[in-house]
Amino acid sequence: MLDSETFTPEDARADPGPLPDACAARVLAWYDRHRRSLPWRAPPGARADPYRVWLSEIMLQQTTVAAVGSYFLAFLERWPTVRDLAQASLDEVLHAWQGLGYYARARHLHACARAVVERHGGAFPDSEEALRALPGVGSYTAAAIAAIAFDKPASAVDGNVERVIARLHALETPLPDVKPAIRRLAERLVPTRRAGDYAQAMMDLGATVCTPRAPRCVLCPVIDLCAGRRLGIGETLPRRREKVARPVRHGIAFLLVRRDGAVLLRRRPPEGLLGGMMEVPSSDWQPGELDRNSCMAAAPVAAGWRVLPGIVRHVFTHFELRLEVAAAHAPTARMADGVADSRWCPVDRLDEMALPTVMKKILTHGLKGLADR
Repeated sequence: MLDSETFTPEDARADPGPLPDACAARVLAWYDRHRRSLPWRAPPGARADPYRVWLSEIMLQQTTVAAVGSYFLAFLERWPTVRDLAQASLDEVLHAWQGLGYYARARHLHACARAVVERHGGAFPDSEEALRALPGVGSYTAAAIAAIAFDKPASAVDGNVERVIARLHALETPLPDVKPAIRRLAERLVPTRRAGDYAQAMMDLGATVCTPRAPRCVLCPVIDLCAGRRLGIGETLPRRREKVARPVRHGIAFLLVRRDGAVLLRRRPPEGLLGGMMEVPSSDWQPGELDRNSCMAAAPVAAGWRVLPGIVRHVFTHFELRLEVAAAHAPTARMADGVADSRWCPVDRLDEMALPTVMKKILTHGLKGLADR
């Protein structure tokens, strides 16, 4: 690296950065002392189980370590191997996934387990290319599995690693435009030995030391190699574009209650948002102001629908949903016979259904509203 007295922003961008071997050696030495103990992580010196690595990586996509722990252990207890998971029904997997969100991951998880059994005899392939060919396994997940489970020199770049690399090299181009540069620079640092430990070390470094706010730089094993710190801009990196306001969609959910208290549920289409999950039937979720007439025309059956007071709000990644809830009583059990992919569910058995969080909110709001009438 250049002498600190003559180091300039231009030097930071021109300097090739820390020597790969030196950086990796320091990060690995730090990891040996400070590695996190996680349910899916193999003990020091032990070989990682590819099934556990894959399961944890799918669960950790856009979800925190703290939120994943209990789900991971529950899945592992119920389905100890990929063959066990492949034999499960999609409904069982979706039900067990409730609360983790991003339900396409659960569908892909189930499809991937079956693909591993059918195409690979129940053993995960060890190459990035073969892993990427599996359902739901993208470039990052393939690299993480290849490195952690098989010790292949693959570069697994998650959000934590992005932050470490952006700060090491003082990369001021905002995300996502800077991602290709981050990936290239990250690849240079991957060691040929202990690649799996190195991948986990970089994740731990970003999660516990090189944190988004108030990084603990004095504890960092590569503090003197960090161009971002030298320039005094490390904490501001990586830069991000200004957030665009999240759009709002509106609709009406239809809570139909049978005389014995059972409610009508319907299965959503297999693809798309919340695909394959059970739902309280609803209108399309429309952008802009609520068109109550067109929404009410989408009621699953003709009934004495009454809109209950209040709104159910739920935030998805790309939009906010605001739903009114219309409720009605079904005079006969056969009233909903013509509603495709539907079933009656007793209230005390709703926890057995694969219901996403937004549907649980609708049911809570609607059943309370009926009780208060």
